[in-house]
Amino acid sequence: MPTYITLLNWTDQGVRDYKDTAKRAETFGAAAQKIGAKLLNIYWTVGPYDLVAVVEAPDDETATAALLHLGGVGNIRSTTLRAFGQGEMERIIAKAAG
Repeated sequence: MPTYITLLNWTDQGVRDYKDTAKRAETFGAAAQKIGAKLLNIYWTVGPYDLVAVVEAPDDETATAALLHLGGVGNIRSTTLRAFGQGEMERIIAKAAG
């Protein structure tokens, strides 16, 4: 299943309610699962991003729906990257090599 790395920053609302962040992560995981995606892991980080989430979804549309749901709550802004595993990258290289 495709993997997505999502870099998250709290909004003013999100940082005001920082005490609820672990519970919000659980809520997002459950909501993502209902949509058809899976929250594999979430990390709270120090640096330019407040959190990093690793999500699997069957397609871009499902991943986007899950992340729109997350952003729609108003606690975060996100930047999402499509990630490729080793096997996927080997297939990409084989296609590129002709």
